[in-house]
Amino acid sequence: MDTDLTGKLLIALPGIGDPRFSRSVILLCAHSPDFAMGIVLNKPMEGIRLPELFEQLDVSTELGVPDAPVLDGGPVNTDRGFVIHTDDVISEGATLEIDGAFCMTATRDMLQLIGSSAAPRKSVLALGYSGWGAGQLEIELAANAWIVGEPDDDLVFGEGHDLKWRHALGRMGIDSGRLNVEGGSA
Repeated sequence: MDTDLTGKLLIALPGIGDPRFSRSVILLCAHSPDFAMGIVLNKPMEGIRLPELFEQLDVSTELGVPDAPVLDGGPVNTDRGFVIHTDDVISEGATLEIDGAFCMTATRDMLQLIGSSAAPRKSVLALGYSGWGAGQLEIELAANAWIVGEPDDDLVFGEGHDLKWRHALGRMGIDSGRLNVEGGSA
């Protein structure tokens, strides 16, 4: 298996065993032997959208803020915002380039850019992230909790959150209705 999964998707399999990650699609923003971190792409938070969050945080913007959902990025640092965005806007020293197409920035400056004419082409904001310690993700992969896939713009930035899990599996030729909860190995 490729040892660096940065920029890949983690797609939860039915037997994952952790209800917080049931049917999750996660963009891995960083992966090394010591840790992994990613953002859940398909779980919008209940009752909060981008304009309300910007108002709560008192973020002033030049233009209006898109009426987009705020994602539940995962159970770690849930009070911190992470913006996944296209690579056309980079904040020097603050933007993590995930791969050739996607970046992550966790600064107030990026929030202000979202509401300006200098906004990235596409972006999504999540509160919190999903994290793994040394070797933890590899153990979960070996236990068939996740399958690794490739991201696309619809999976990362699209609005059809309830369809992303099936879409991610379908892109790999997997019919989600045929998945078995019981894992196996060859």
